[in-house]
Amino acid sequence: MNETAAYWHSGDGGMVQCDLCPHGCVIGPGARGVCGVRENRAGALVSLNYFVASSCGMDPIEKKPLYHFFPGSRILSIGTYGCNLACTCCQNYQIAKQFSAAQLGQPNITTAALLAELPAPGARQACCGMAYTYNEPGVWFETVREVARAVRARGLKNVLVTNGYICAEPLAELLEVVDAFNIDLKAFDEQVYKTHCGGKLAPVLTTIATAVARAHVELTVLIVPGVNDDDAQLRAMRDWICGQCGPRTPVHLSRYFPMHRMTTPATPAATLARAHALMREKLAYVYVGNTGEEQDTQCADCGTLVIQRRGYHTRTVGLRDDGTCAKCGARIVVGAT
Repeated sequence: MNETAAYWHSGDGGMVQCDLCPHGCVIGPGARGVCGVRENRAGALVSLNYFVASSCGMDPIEKKPLYHFFPGSRILSIGTYGCNLACTCCQNYQIAKQFSAAQLGQPNITTAALLAELPAPGARQACCGMAYTYNEPGVWFETVREVARAVRARGLKNVLVTNGYICAEPLAELLEVVDAFNIDLKAFDEQVYKTHCGGKLAPVLTTIATAVARAHVELTVLIVPGVNDDDAQLRAMRDWICGQCGPRTPVHLSRYFPMHRMTTPATPAATLARAHALMREKLAYVYVGNTGEEQDTQCADCGTLVIQRRGYHTRTVGLRDDGTCAKCGARIVVGAT
């Protein structure tokens, strides 16, 4: 079953224009947009992935990654097919771009079935809610909106793991029901976004700045040698994050490995250490991920160790139940531990 898509308008000659993301794809009859999952059917735009999941499972919240949102909890994570960017080093290209028509077949999940996997109203359990992840959830807008509303009504949390490539109006709708975002900031250079991602930087920055005002936001930067690891770009990114999002916005620097169409060798440890040092000059919470190294959290005010992480095993050691430092009272995380 395909659902009539949200955010589009009709054009001449049976054409339609999608208004979901900044590409603004103009789509002819029988054709699809850049994302591969929104199709012009007889002059109407339909969602081909409506309630079609590629993956579903219970994950540690730290895997999103979110380190300052309900630490130590688990979250039911779902994803679909399609993406509105075309990153040369895509880590999930099989479901983002290389999926088949057969995989976009009949719906295989329902809101009721997903809610049945979540804690009952009022129950105190380790699961904090639902994450929309794995591929780009923005291109699953209709499904995410429906499920997220039901999850919010249950009194649980919604998390969006996204590239941030979405227009203002649909983002505003999601902000009504999404509690936390991890947003990929793939570079701080328009040419890099054009060449390596098939998109633009400016709309992503707008999404980040908009989301920060309404929800908990953490950022992920995949550090790719020769693409986004130069000092000037990292400093510009750091300064923008500090000024627009705040110096305590958590930033995850992730190690790149060769994937998809990119064969550049993996990011050297020295590059990650340099990027971390540059970011830490102005940002309080910077983590280096995808390396197997420990990623503890110290209070930015007094330096007290508050969260220990060993892989995805998380232990709070200096944190009150309200998410503040047990020593000085500074706010560290959102959500009970």
